[in-house]
Amino acid sequence: MTAKTALVTGASSGIGEATALKLQSLGYIVYGAARRTDRLQKLAEAGIRPLAMDVTDDDSMRAGIDRIVAETGRIDVLVNNAGYGSYGAIEDVPMSEARYQFDVNVFGAMRLAQLALPHMRAQRSGSVVNVTSMGGKIHTPLGGWYHGTKFALEALSDCLRLETKPFGIDVVIIEPGGIATEWGSIAADGLRKASSDGAYARQADAVATSMTSEANAKRMSSPQVIADAIGKAVTARKPKTRYATGFAARPMITLRSLLSDRGFDTFISRATGLPRSA
Repeated sequence: MTAKTALVTGASSGIGEATALKLQSLGYIVYGAARRTDRLQKLAEAGIRPLAMDVTDDDSMRAGIDRIVAETGRIDVLVNNAGYGSYGAIEDVPMSEARYQFDVNVFGAMRLAQLALPHMRAQRSGSVVNVTSMGGKIHTPLGGWYHGTKFALEALSDCLRLETKPFGIDVVIIEPGGIATEWGSIAADGLRKASSDGAYARQADAVATSMTSEANAKRMSSPQVIADAIGKAVTARKPKTRYATGFAARPMITLRSLLSDRGFDTFISRATGLPRSA
């Protein structure tokens, strides 16, 4: 029986790294993709196949999929994990950065799906796993461009699930909560860069401080909980459409569904220490 093959993007650390190792433990031939292959050395030593890929470069993505199919004859799992959080007041963030946020978090993921799907359709099987966030269901201050990408990826995933079902292909959404990765510190740095001066400075300071607080860091879940959810999803005969896991994911998504818009605004403003006036 031909071994199944998986591609995991953003595999150089955190959720991507843990997921690549998890899928390998389940018997998959795993390709771990990142822009810099030197950051994939740990995975390479564990038997993961390193793949240089920039999800904003079409030639890079085409070459990656072509290599996988040439070497293994198939692609069974695509885990779209590459992404980052671009924070800053919507008014402050340059449109070049806003577009790049969508290029990485949305268009890169969907382009890889476009490239992988013909092979999955030919096999009459496959799984596309899109890592969104609880941020695809809730909103937080100064995270408009980031949340926009995650809301978009949720909607695209739902449509893609309907389109690919007749071909035996599953589309699964993973909604992480707070995870112990570099994400928070990187997002906070970007937030300070975008909005530390000017009209939104007080808001930026409050939100960045909340993101990087020691108390907040202690509550974060291990990336392994997300890797385990992905492993469960791709091996299930009939996977759930969504897996919300990690610190606060389920409670926050549930709370958002129960509160009114303004009720949630009040809650999240207080939780992040947002000043009540400009």
